[in-house]
Amino acid sequence: MLRHIGLALDKGPHLKTAGYCLLLLAFLLVPLAGCGGAPSSPLAPSPAPLASGNINLIFVVSEDLDNNQNGDINAGTANLTSQGLERALMMGSYLQQTVLGNQNITAIYALEPMTHLQTTDNYPDMVALETVQQFALLNVATLDELPAGPALVAANSFPINAGYAQGQTVPNVAAPLIPCASCQGIDYADQNSDNESLIKTVIDYGDPGYFVFSSPWETTQNLLAAANAAHSYGLTLPSSYQGPNFVYAISITPSGTANLTTYNSNLQPPPTFPALPPPALAGAPCSSPTFSISAPSSSPPVTNTNETLYLMRHAEAHPTLAWEDGNYVAAGQWRALDLPNALLGKINPDQVYSIDPAQTIPYGLSGWSYVRPSLTVEPYAIANNLPYHLVSDFELDDISTVTANTIDFFFDSPQFSNHKILLAWEHEHFAPLVNALLKSYGSSQTVADWASGDYDSIWTVTIDGSGNLTVDNSYCEGIDSGNLPATAPQF
Repeated sequence: MLRHIGLALDKGPHLKTAGYCLLLLAFLLVPLAGCGGAPSSPLAPSPAPLASGNINLIFVVSEDLDNNQNGDINAGTANLTSQGLERALMMGSYLQQTVLGNQNITAIYALEPMTHLQTTDNYPDMVALETVQQFALLNVATLDELPAGPALVAANSFPINAGYAQGQTVPNVAAPLIPCASCQGIDYADQNSDNESLIKTVIDYGDPGYFVFSSPWETTQNLLAAANAAHSYGLTLPSSYQGPNFVYAISITPSGTANLTTYNSNLQPPPTFPALPPPALAGAPCSSPTFSISAPSSSPPVTNTNETLYLMRHAEAHPTLAWEDGNYVAAGQWRALDLPNALLGKINPDQVYSIDPAQTIPYGLSGWSYVRPSLTVEPYAIANNLPYHLVSDFELDDISTVTANTIDFFFDSPQFSNHKILLAWEHEHFAPLVNALLKSYGSSQTVADWASGDYDSIWTVTIDGSGNLTVDNSYCEGIDSGNLPATAPQF
């Protein structure tokens, strides 16, 4: 089924309420595949930017354990290294300037991370999302300011579709509470040939624009083949992995002819973590009223001991109170990339968790893939070589059960005892979670709701060796939202 994205996707530099946006979102399921270790070829002169009057299917090859550039992937965590993150950030500028010629994107589709688990620890593949996040923030989304009214608000951000298809089943993943045909992403397993359906739907709908697909090489190869077969275009496609610097574009003209353009970005990222330009962002004082509550118990209601859970909100996301696209805005990219510096010496987690970005966040009568919490802490996990997992077996928007499910998941699961976990979550759930924990310990004390404009605080929940509970907000990131530029940093 097709739908209009509540964005105003016009054929120029921003989204407007148009049909093809939602339409593409309707059949979004394209599998992402792995990467291999071939070095990039020498750069030839870049082809011209793609023509805006064509249907441009743009395939960006994300890296995984099978296909990658030497030094880009951490073999232990199956995540990007600092060098790999540098490449992803540089690729954003290359796509925007060289491939699109500074035109605005029409739609972005990325791998559903839980459909591609890697290593014996089953780490979800977050690389495809991170590969196109910087690019998303170099574009502009113009959205209805629901539910407040019909006003359109533009922001430096763009939704990334990574949701599950209706009827799709993934091990250890809860069935979607809010079906969102318009925000389906790429399924590594390609159940029910959803990826082929997506490609054909984009082509057959006939509206021109720029449609980016981010997935590992194996899946990218299958997507290219699906596009080629949609109307028997007879294109000669790449037969082997050429490296993460290559971008493939199939352009279909209004007359129905197609051609393949291959871009080689020839990116040569440094091995160091991306450096932001001065001035330094971190160092602002914590601004929220502080609290510290202890709740001892001779018979703790939870089973875990020696556990610390750091609760962190996603980066800046709302240029106005009701504006929503599931992603954070460009100002948030500064915060996300500065987290390794901002948190140094404050917290010391040994693993990182977030909500599954394939889950849907409601928006009026529609919804978006809720990618921003996971992408906020992704740079921190990369910089510190930390294991990164997703909470996927219950739904964040199942309000009747989410608090109990979160307590059960993090405080009654023995794998978290003797560990310190950084959790990126939806801030509206923090106070109910903490207050439910306190109540279970017999405490009458409560914490106030997390302030809507607060992107900086860190709440720390500690269970000591005897099972006693302590909750406080003595830490913050120290990054003032008011000092963050409205446009993304350039790489």
